[in-house]
Amino acid sequence: MNSNSFHLAGENATLRGVGIKVFWAFPTIVVKDEPDLLALYMPAGVLGRNVTHKPTPEELFSLTELSVVDCTWQRTDVLMLIVPGEAFSTYIMWETGTKNLDCLYVNLQDPIRRTHIGFDTLDHTLDIVISPDMSEWEWKDEDEFSAAQKVGFYSKEKVSEVYNEGEKAVRLITSERRSLYEEWKNWKANPEWEIPKLSPIWDEVNLDGHNLQNMV
Repeated sequence: MNSNSFHLAGENATLRGVGIKVFWAFPTIVVKDEPDLLALYMPAGVLGRNVTHKPTPEELFSLTELSVVDCTWQRTDVLMLIVPGEAFSTYIMWETGTKNLDCLYVNLQDPIRRTHIGFDTLDHTLDIVISPDMSEWEWKDEDEFSAAQKVGFYSKEKVSEVYNEGEKAVRLITSERRSLYEEWKNWKANPEWEIPKLSPIWDEVNLDGHNLQNMV
């Protein structure tokens, strides 16, 4: 798969969190891959890779201290909705095997970059949880975000940028773009889809060259 190519519905795509190393990688199923929207599905039971524990701010600088091990995603089935160029993704999370909506989870992150095995991003530590009816929301992991700023991982300008992006995300999801998310809340996976598998080269860091031309 060329890093500039679009995926067909039903294809596997490996989604990764990449900084100075690959912090996590999970296989997903492509639901929609078009210029205005990327939708990826990650059912409970997928086997990926993840760090053994949530990194401390100091560990985010380290190549050696963090171990990445097998990790099975559990508890929820997740539909990830990503608008090209935006610095967040929205996870619609259902209780495993049901259509009982758990929450809408907003992952604040670098805009998605295409690779020939799927997509790369980098988390910004701070996240948002929105209630199923979209009437309430709250910041998640503010303590960790603040700690990362104190050790210099995030500048004051970056902190302000991430908070602004989070507030923008809430406004779009709960108001300006609400109909899009309401529609996807009723989406159902194709029952013929099998559990996706991780790319065998999931741990190769520079799959896209970190070039802006590869950004979705």
